[in-house]
Amino acid sequence: MGGAIAMALRPLNPARLLACDIDRDTVAAALADGVIDEGFTNAVNLLGRCDVVFLCLNPSTLLRFMETNMAAFKPGALITDIAGVKGGIVTVMETSLRDDLDYIPGHPMAGSEKGGYAQAKRCNFTGKNYILTPLARNKPENLEYLKDIIYRMGFGRITETTAAEHDRKIAFTSQLCHVIAAALIDCEADTAITRFGGGSFEDLTRIAMLNAPMWTELFIENRAELLRRIEQFEGSLDALKELITAGEGAALEKRLAAVRDRRGAMRG
Repeated sequence: MGGAIAMALRPLNPARLLACDIDRDTVAAALADGVIDEGFTNAVNLLGRCDVVFLCLNPSTLLRFMETNMAAFKPGALITDIAGVKGGIVTVMETSLRDDLDYIPGHPMAGSEKGGYAQAKRCNFTGKNYILTPLARNKPENLEYLKDIIYRMGFGRITETTAAEHDRKIAFTSQLCHVIAAALIDCEADTAITRFGGGSFEDLTRIAMLNAPMWTELFIENRAELLRRIEQFEGSLDALKELITAGEGAALEKRLAAVRDRRGAMRG
């Protein structure tokens, strides 16, 4: 996602586009592609030069990064992130952020199921959702400035909400979906079963090609909300199972029709 963010920022003609990655090959590739102007493997060497910073890190790594590098940021810098769980980040930033920095937590609802810079070109931001969970201390002009950047990157809709609401909703629209896809693949050992796929299987399981370390952290970090959503899903699955077991065709058809209508009523 870091590479995809940089690729989306490049056409906006920033004065300088700097990037940091611990992998020297990633930095070299981004430089060779002309995606960035300068690349570093040590963040201290660029933070003091950046007016706007996108932190493309997992929640726990992000918090360690901020603690370690807080003093290195340029005075007055605008900082944002793309982490998939917000509760812990917002709590820390509300209490521990330097007074002269402005941190606006964010979450682009886009990306590739496969990780690494080589997959960055697969990320399509056009028309996608972006969620912001602003802090009480954020400057209104910085929030508007960040929104303008997000729209110019191609995103079609920005939603502002609280960290708690974000984590509740994302447990359903993102994390539960990844759990279901993983479980679906986990229950079948036949790797040649794709010969019988007609699209439904492929659509349902694409995201099972997930970044295991990242999603493990997101599942555990948001486990209270995710477990509630898993139990909610299990209830619906059990209800459908009971109707199928009993051969209740009319009741099953009615329930499936209600599901179809509800999905049709959901925007997007």
